[in-house]
Amino acid sequence: MPNYLEPRAIIFLRVAGASAIFWIVSSLIRNDLVERVDLKRIAFASLFGVTINQILFFEGLNLSTPINASIIMLAVPLAVLAFSAILGAGRIPIVKIIGILIGSSGAVMLVLFKGSFDISSSTAMGNLLIIINASSYALYLVLIKPMMLKYHPITVMKWVFLFGMITSTPFTINAALTSQWNEIPLNIWISILYVVVFTTVLAYLLNNFSLKHISPATNSAFIYLQPVFTTFIAIALGLDSLHPYMFVPALLIFSGVFIVSFRQKT
Repeated sequence: MPNYLEPRAIIFLRVAGASAIFWIVSSLIRNDLVERVDLKRIAFASLFGVTINQILFFEGLNLSTPINASIIMLAVPLAVLAFSAILGAGRIPIVKIIGILIGSSGAVMLVLFKGSFDISSSTAMGNLLIIINASSYALYLVLIKPMMLKYHPITVMKWVFLFGMITSTPFTINAALTSQWNEIPLNIWISILYVVVFTTVLAYLLNNFSLKHISPATNSAFIYLQPVFTTFIAIALGLDSLHPYMFVPALLIFSGVFIVSFRQKT
């Protein structure tokens, strides 16, 4: 995008494609029944985790900058802690707060190495949309945690994306219908397939599966590793070079994630 597809057409493909894959896989390996009251809870969580999350991030990125989006999304773990406290999801250990602050400082340093945070009026609306998106996804992690403890991840995900497809389609179908699909070359179709299968189906499945074993706060803290992986992949592909400056933020990120992941023995 935007050469071949608009952002909302990409969202339609992601959500509809992931929904189809999850339902096919579920019919083959796991077809559990979900209580009606839990379906309502999953539908509510899906509104924040799929519809608002996907649409506002793409629209916000369109009106903001990649640097701004990267930094704002680093607030997700802090938002998770806030929602966990508000919804009474459990006591928040001070060590997790310290770990998140350490990890976020390192991630911000690494992102800002590529540019500066733009707070001009031209990016204000985009920044606001991304802030709402980050908060929405954080709330989703807290809301979906009880469902992941009760049902199989495949079962939860098929309903999450079905409800997400129902609520997001009115906002994305027009862009999908007006796209010039016959003009998309093979390499772009491969990229689209990668987005649907790896960055949507596998990413959501593994991310939510982890909630069976760790808290939403610990889960979200791993977002700090994204700029590290991005940097190393860029270096491996010859798109960037290694700088001594990168080692300090990388050390802070790994330290922060380790602290958040550490479990004290009772």
